[in-house]
Amino acid sequence: MTGVFEGWPRAAFDVLLQLEGDPSAEVRRRCRRDREDLVRRPMIELLNVVADADPQYEDFSVWGYGEVLLRAWQRQHAIVRMARNVELGVRFDLDGLEVGVSWWYAPSAQIERYRSAVADPGSGPRLVAILRKLEREGFEVSGDQLKRPLRGYPADHPRATLLRHKSVIATRPLGCDDWIHTPAAADRVLTAFAQLQPLTQWLVKNVSPS
Repeated sequence: MTGVFEGWPRAAFDVLLQLEGDPSAEVRRRCRRDREDLVRRPMIELLNVVADADPQYEDFSVWGYGEVLLRAWQRQHAIVRMARNVELGVRFDLDGLEVGVSWWYAPSAQIERYRSAVADPGSGPRLVAILRKLEREGFEVSGDQLKRPLRGYPADHPRATLLRHKSVIATRPLGCDDWIHTPAAADRVLTAFAQLQPLTQWLVKNVSPS
């Protein structure tokens, strides 16, 4: 049973410092319990608060110690599934919190739906406006792209760059100020999720199957 989210304790950063780089098996074993209690557990508690605030965020996962990617023990990841291949993400590390939304690892059918929506005279400009607003708000927009212009579309298409995308990712660091040690961290995440909502909804509507 998870407790009430109170932020990450300062000792959580001490644990992550010990796990930087390529820690030995002995260091990983020694830090395992502290990492679970001080790093992973607050992330679970935060996501529970977020889900309580808005039920659309209820389907979340927080990576366990044996599930970290690329041996990244010093980073704690969590995702909120919004639709197939569309996920909100939260990351905690020595730089603090980062949030984002990702449409990635998509099957070919989703990629085709995405391209049709980008080319559409209604949904395409809407996506452009959403991404520009996110960039003004400090989000970095990225994603895997084909290196060459997409076949079947004119090379001078007004959204040619977006048409080449095979994934769309928008992320923003929230920082590492004193609020990270308090319940206010959950409010920061909820605010960022709200900013990402237009892009999330666009992707769910236009890319993921119903």
